[in-house]
Amino acid sequence: MSRKNALSIRILRREWSQALEDRPGTSIIALAQRLVRLGLWERALAYEIILHHQGAREALKPDDVTLLGRGMQSWGEVDSFACSIAGPAWRQKNIPDSMVRGWTHSRVRWWRRAALVSTIPLNNRARGGTGDTFRTIKICRMLVRDRDDMVVKALSWALQELSKRDHSAVELFLKRYRRILPSRVNREVGNKLQTGLKNPRRSVAG
Repeated sequence: MSRKNALSIRILRREWSQALEDRPGTSIIALAQRLVRLGLWERALAYEIILHHQGAREALKPDDVTLLGRGMQSWGEVDSFACSIAGPAWRQKNIPDSMVRGWTHSRVRWWRRAALVSTIPLNNRARGGTGDTFRTIKICRMLVRDRDDMVVKALSWALQELSKRDHSAVELFLKRYRRILPSRVNREVGNKLQTGLKNPRRSVAG
């Protein structure tokens, strides 16, 4: 999704949020579930509407989250779902740990990626995270042998984000699983631990 399209969705979302401000959370969720079936733009709008409606966030149930994630077909859709819907719902215990762990066994790469990206709202300060080493490491451990590129990139991201909260836990994880982790994860997370940057040479060159 282009930057222009993303901006358009944010503007539209603000208008919808204002119009729907007094609607009960369950009706917002029902609306979002209809929107996600219509297309990429509508799916992004649906996630944003729920994220910015307190009643909808609080009313989310496991079945709602599953329906909102159904049909994801790109990393952009997954990351939007995980950061706006699944991660916050998991953080506030609207969905159980077992549900996210179950995604790690999915044959669909996008659900496995969603499990990892859902850890981002647990740890990212800007997204409301306060840090959750236990749940993050658990999901990362379950996917250390996955070699799908979309999953590998998400694993690197999850560990890098946790490193800002718990440097020593990520350092220990890297040492323990170095031999079986994808080289990309070892390199990027190792760089993050040592320099604070994922790709320090590229950053200097740029």
